[in-house]
Amino acid sequence: MAENKLVTLDVRKMPPWERHPTIFSTFEGLAVGDTIELVNDHEPKPLYYQFMAEMPGQVEWESKQLGPREWVALIKKVA
Repeated sequence: MAENKLVTLDVRKMPPWERHPTIFSTFEGLAVGDTIELVNDHEPKPLYYQFMAEMPGQVEWESKQLGPREWVALIKKVA
């Protein structure tokens, strides 16, 4: 059985308009069980709500580190 992959995606230096498309495209490329470790410069609440609305039941979300300058969330593909 293949081991699950962890992809670190630091979007802090990306222009804001590129962030969500890059994150969703990376998520689409994951296999079930793989996880994105998202590093951001603000709390990614809008992204969380977008994932929950557009991909219900396909995502597990865990906030690991909360600010003030670095926010880390684990976004796991579950279905």
